[in-house]
Order: sequence, then structure tokens, then C-alpha cells
Amino acid sequence: MKINDELIVKIEKLSNLGTGIARVDGQVVFIENACPEDEVKIKITKVNKNFANAKVIEIITPSPHRVVPFCPMQNVCGSCQMQFIDYDYQLQLKKQMVEDAMKTIGHIDVKINNPIPSPNIKAFRHKIQCPVSQTKVSKKILAGYYKPQSHEIINIKYCPIQPEICDKVIDFIRNKAPEFNISGYNEPKHTGDLRHIIIRHSSDNGTLLVTLVINATKISDRLSSFAKLIFDEFENITGVCINLNNKKSNVILGDKTICACGQDHIYEKILDKTFIIGASTFFQVNPKSAENIFRYVKDEISKLDKPTVLDAYAGIAAFGVVVSDSADKVTSVEENKESIEKAHEVIKLNKIKNVELHCADTTKYLKSIKKKFDITILDPPRKGCSKESLDETLKHSKQKIIYVSCNPATLARDLKYLCENGCTVESIQPFDMFCHTYHIENVAIINI
Repeated sequence: MKINDELIVKIEKLSNLGTGIARVDGQVVFIENACPEDEVKIKITKVNKNFANAKVIEIITPSPHRVVPFCPMQNVCGSCQMQFIDYDYQLQLKKQMVEDAMKTIGHIDVKINNPIPSPNIKAFRHKIQCPVSQTKVSKKILAGYYKPQSHEIINIKYCPIQPEICDKVIDFIRNKAPEFNISGYNEPKHTGDLRHIIIRHSSDNGTLLVTLVINATKISDRLSSFAKLIFDEFENITGVCINLNNKKSNVILGDKTICACGQDHIYEKILDKTFIIGASTFFQVNPKSAENIFRYVKDEISKLDKPTVLDAYAGIAAFGVVVSDSADKVTSVEENKESIEKAHEVIKLNKIKNVELHCADTTKYLKSIKKKFDITILDPPRKGCSKESLDETLKHSKQKIIYVSCNPATLARDLKYLCENGCTVESIQPFDMFCHTYHIENVAIINI
């Protein structure tokens, strides 16, 4: 098997990155835009010692689970890798990915429940981050999403997984920016003005916060005027912020954000609690699916009679706030200062008296205390927890750990370590937060 070889194969399953898997003479081939049970003609694009990559050039016999994508750009945009697969089967495949991770990485036998579907599979995405560039000759502003495995921007004018108003705002910015002499960003040369457009949209009341990420160290008059134009054009926009990021990196946001017009936040509601979402606030992109997760965690905590709860890697203390009604006391720990400041506002807004906030690294905080908590909620970033943080969690937890994870691989790794140290995993409940992608959120209930 070599590059440019054309072969006919049957797709066996999906990888944990959403690519189809076939075998040729015993060697694994990863194939983009392929569905299990497809019979396809492929072209080899890369050959390594242990595997090869390929693309589909003809679908000979389609899988019974293959459907026509509802987005005409699905095949070229890198955002919805699985949209050509019917939604119910997507959920089955995601469950299989979790099962595979637990067996091959975690080496644990645990019950994986059927995934809880997203309440909406269109217009569910309420945080939009569009990279921006500019054509060389016509100087046309491009804003959209990257092609798969590249930094080439596909100019997206209609995205059905986000609210329609977001398309209109992005298109307005794209068309009006040149009138203010605002150029698109050239990543290789590190030139140009507008790097990203970020929109936070409230699923509760439909308001928007727009943030322009600018390759600069200060705000120009033309940029301030442009921000005001955007603010005045759309009645649902409550504020326009400008984030300054002149670093040569792939990090989207710089350290400094200035509110140019209106308010620097929107309000979002989860269950009966109201949250304040700023330009750089971490909050789930699919609030309605997140609500299912929060309800599930709260129900688990309610099984104990007013327990003490540690809310670790807390962000704006969303879990702490939501479960506060079911707990005697919640201790929320988050190292990001801005998130803790927002958490203080959220606690005051919701008139909560039993949530205590600490701006600290979780591991360092736990090392500094002696008390134990009935239940610990772990919601770490995608890389998961360190062994040191898991050791400290075990020292300070009495009955249960509820581990919320967006990465089945790191979850499996961490569950393996916890089981090796005396824990048992009661169950894992997947939640579909990121429809039409290979990503899946999981909540693991762990007994100590």
C-alpha cells in the first residue's frame, strides 16, 4: 500500500477522532467522512509504519445510517465531522467510543449508559468563535471555520448549528469592516487587524455579546467607531467588547478585554439559576444539554442528606451554584481570577449563602486544608487531572467523586488510577453536548 493507491474497502467502525476505520492486509486505514458499514473506494493520502490515511473518492454502497447533511458546507468545514450520519446512530457510535476508551485505556469494566441526546441538534451552539482572514487580491474579509486539519478558513455565511442571528452579525462585520479600514488577519505574516469574531448568545433571552479580537496593543478610533456601528445595528446585542491580542500564537484571546459599547456580559439560565457570561468566561457552548448534566449531578448529590461538597476546577462555580440547594455547604475552587470574580457576582445575583469561593489551584488548595468533603465534583480541563490532584482528592473525599469530563481518553486514564487506589466506578453517563462531532461529555459516579 502506497500513496495514491485506490482501493475498495468496508468501514468497520469509527475511531475516537471520528474517522472511519478499515483494514487492508491487516493494516489500519483511517478514512475521513466515512460511516460504519459503508463500502467505499478510497485514495491513500499518507502511509506510516502502523497505519495509513485515506479519503473517500466514491461511495459504492452507502451505510444504512448515512444521511444527507443538513448543512451544504459539511464536507469542507471542519466543525461537524459526523453530520452525514443519522443522529440516533451518532449517539450509538459515541457510546462505543467511550466503551473502547474504558477497555483499552482504563482497563476497567464499567456500565456505560446510553447517551442523553442534546435537546436541540440545530442552533444549539451558543458560543461562536470565527477566525478571520482576508483574500490576497480582492482583500475580501473571510470569516468562518477551518478546513479539517488546516488553517485555511472556509467563508461560512450560514451555519445551522448556531442561532441565525449570529450568521447575520458575522456577515455584517465581514461586509462593514473594510469601510473602517479594518483588515483581516494574516496568520503566517502576523499582519492585519481582525483575528477572531466571538459571539456569546443567551439561550434564555436571545441577547448577544460580541467580541472582536484585534492584532494590536491599543484601540484605535476607527475600531471604536466600528464597535458602535455593530452595537447600534442589532437590538439584541447588549455589548461589544474588543480583545487585544498581538501575540504570535494560536491562543484566541489576549490578556486584555475592553468593553467598547454597552455591557460586558450576557445572562444565561441553567435550571433556576442565573449566570453572568463575559467575553472570556468558560461556559458550556450548548446550555440546554448542559442543563441535563447539571440536573444529573444535582440529583446524585440529593441522594445524600445535605452533604458538604467540593466543587473543584469550578470556573464561575456553575456546579456549586446549581447544587447549592441540595448541599449543606459548597466549597468552589478555581485558579482563574476573572472566573472567581464572575462567580462572586453570580452568587450575589442568586442570593446564595452557602457557597464559599477560593481563587487557587485545586491541588495546592487541598494540600493547605485538613477537612474532608462528603462529595467532590471534578470538572477538569480536557487534559484531565494530574496524579497529584487525584491523590489529594482521595485524601479529602469521604463518599463519592463525581467526575465530569469532555475527553473519554483522559477520563479512562484517571478512572484507572482511582480504581487502582481503592475506588469503584458505579456508572458513566454520556451526554451529547457537541452534536455531529466525535466529542462526548461524560459524568462518572465513583464510590470511595
